[in-house]
Amino acid sequence: MAKTGKRLKKAYEGLDPAAPPVRVEDAVKQVKSRASAKFDETVEIAMNLNLDPRKPDQNLRGTVMLPHGTGKSVRVAVFARGDRAKEAEAAGADIVGAEDLAEKVQAGEIDFDRAIATPDMMAVVGRLGKILGPRGLMPNPRLGTVTQNVTEAVQAVKGGQVEFRAEKAGIVHAGVGKASFTEDALVDNVRAFVSAITRGKPSGVKGTYIKRVSLTSTMGPAVKVEVAGLTEEPRS
Repeated sequence: MAKTGKRLKKAYEGLDPAAPPVRVEDAVKQVKSRASAKFDETVEIAMNLNLDPRKPDQNLRGTVMLPHGTGKSVRVAVFARGDRAKEAEAAGADIVGAEDLAEKVQAGEIDFDRAIATPDMMAVVGRLGKILGPRGLMPNPRLGTVTQNVTEAVQAVKGGQVEFRAEKAGIVHAGVGKASFTEDALVDNVRAFVSAITRGKPSGVKGTYIKRVSLTSTMGPAVKVEVAGLTEEPRS
């Protein structure tokens, strides 16, 4: 049986798994205080939703701009030619290319976290679907990653845009900042994320949409969050 380290034991001290959910402000405070790893842990949100993504009218996928960013450095690749390629480079894209970039991807060189493409490049990028798709890297017009405005797309991804997608069990999770962020910044980011999920409620969902929400840090325990407190105006 694996032993629980001293750091992890301390992180769980005073935390009752059976305790009721708490206000988002209190959850953030607990998560921050228990993030004791030697690196700046990511604060993550997990939402259990009442939906079945396998049904066409209950699919949930989109993006949201977090007001305080993610605190994470994101490597962006842009599939573009000519002036659009120059724009992408000027906007801060880490990798820019056309057929040459596609060849690198086919060879297994995938040194990026998000991919953007101009519409004219989709004939080339489409052939990479079996490689990029399973990794969640396939450019998609619904997510704003297939666009002529590569400058705006690159700046959005670099500036704190988070992509979300419901998994088979109806769970959505994402990083909403770093443990080093202020409590107010994390609360703002959490509310922004939940608002995006609420706005994106699929038409086929019936009954209670958001069932459970929890916050955790990379190496810390999960803290349950009051759903009502996330879908209402902040309390003073």
